Amino acid sequence: MATTGGAIMAEMLGAEGVDTIFGIIDGTYTQFFWNCTHSGMRLITPRHETIAAHMAGAYARLSGKLGVCMASNGPGVANVLPGVAVEQGEGNRVLLITSSRRSGISYPDRGGAYQCFDQVGVIRPMAKWSETASSAARIPELMRQALRNCWEGRPGLVHLDVPENVINGEAKPVGMQKPAQYRPLKPITPRQDQLEAAAQMLTKASFPIIHCGSGVIHAAAYDELARLAEVLHAPVCTSWSARGVLPETNPLAWPMVHIKAVNQIRNEADLVLVLGSELGETDWWGKAPYWAAPDRQKLIQVDIDPQRLGRNRPADLLVQADVKEFLTQLLEKVQGRTGEMPLSGRQSKVAGLAKERDQDRAKLDEKLSDRSEPMLTAHVSKICREVFEDDAVIVFDGGNTAVWANFYHEMRVPNTQLGTHHFGHLGAGTGQALGACAARPDQQVYCITGDGAMGFHPQEIETAVRNNLKPIFLVCADKQWGMVKINQIFALKPVQSLLKKAVLKRDLGQEETVNTELGEIAWDKLAQSMGAHGERVSAPDQLKPALLRALDAGRCAVIHIDVDPEKHMYAPGLMHFKAMHQEPKGK
Repeated sequence: MATTGGAIMAEMLGAEGVDTIFGIIDGTYTQFFWNCTHSGMRLITPRHETIAAHMAGAYARLSGKLGVCMASNGPGVANVLPGVAVEQGEGNRVLLITSSRRSGISYPDRGGAYQCFDQVGVIRPMAKWSETASSAARIPELMRQALRNCWEGRPGLVHLDVPENVINGEAKPVGMQKPAQYRPLKPITPRQDQLEAAAQMLTKASFPIIHCGSGVIHAAAYDELARLAEVLHAPVCTSWSARGVLPETNPLAWPMVHIKAVNQIRNEADLVLVLGSELGETDWWGKAPYWAAPDRQKLIQVDIDPQRLGRNRPADLLVQADVKEFLTQLLEKVQGRTGEMPLSGRQSKVAGLAKERDQDRAKLDEKLSDRSEPMLTAHVSKICREVFEDDAVIVFDGGNTAVWANFYHEMRVPNTQLGTHHFGHLGAGTGQALGACAARPDQQVYCITGDGAMGFHPQEIETAVRNNLKPIFLVCADKQWGMVKINQIFALKPVQSLLKKAVLKRDLGQEETVNTELGEIAWDKLAQSMGAHGERVSAPDQLKPALLRALDAGRCAVIHIDVDPEKHMYAPGLMHFKAMHQEPKGK
């Protein structure tokens, strides 16, 4: 009995435990999504293919499963390209299935073919892996290869392109292999000699610290991390995307928002244990003066991907392993050695260094005394933290809005934040919030975004309503490209800008900047027009009641928040943000 190429693909995804797919339906891959849905998978359809990719990426990061999205040949694939770039850059485990024009007129283009371009050729340099299955006979082989790439090494976006006639056409039934027959299912374990060496180094160190990246999230190694930090009495810092892997209520957590304090511990440490991070640009590349120089600071780096080991900074011990496996076995070796550790010295050092962190928090919180209207953006995160549950998922989007939101939000539960920390991609948060709702239907989800960022994909409010997804979007409206505007001001009129920052007495004239102003959009009314709950506030005292009403509404909600446009531009940490994108000059 004949089957179809799409049916084979659906069966293989089912064997991998895929239960949700994101994408817009199209006749070029009918046999694929029809067989997926009829085997019990859920298909969530947004209104733009880029959003499908962001939903899949958020779903993967929060659930630990494979995120799957699809896009149809030509225009659909063109639309999904921003999502390809972002999800690969953020390191989310996403499989993108695309259709292409029928074999015989594509790869290569016969000349003048409709809705045809070199989809694989375009996506390949953007993705972890990209290929096309030219015939039904090759679908099982190439699906296996795609799935291996999904689960091996650093997560990223994997792409398989299949011609429409191959997806929808007849195919011979094939003996289906189980996942264990074509890819390893068990995590990579460290060598015993490496574990012993790491245990010795961490035991003898005067002041060790732990730096965490997204590898801790993908391994779900939160309990092991907290236990190791406690045993070693070692402070924990993170990349921006890994914030909260150790709850920031823990006295050993050094949140990234306290940049000066984080730089202090990185310079004081004589040993750094790096877990699942390549020490990228927003980690200052691991270089002095933001970290101690290698000649006075040893480094242990653990990563599942050998290509990341020692990439940006030389290490004294490189370990290819799953972070959870490494920490589990390391704990067995160090727990009995606490008597050999200089714990009193570490405790004294931590207590001294914590003063800078705590003083910075107090200094930041002084801004909350500003109760003027329209409100200071700092209040948005602070009030959300009072209203939402500790395990609610927060999504950061926008330029200055994302900065304000990060600096005034405390991460209390691991893996409850989403953003595009590697890409800074405006508008992705809309799809991430929807993907979060799909991944965690029993948890609250909210997205703090700017009016510029929300303008990229506002139509997805209807997607939320239609699919019974219930995120709350808080749109901080300053009616300007705030981060761009402040950069123009400092670049073009730095002296005047500093004076204005000091007094903040008048609006900056449009004549001083170029095309940074935006018009009015009533986000609350736009939401209501699509069936969502909508409200508008402009004072801090108005926000909490509005949030409670939004939660009671039991559906997607949008709160339009008028924020002070001039104060909004002077987001905390901007000078550090600019410095991060310069090459560090070592000591």
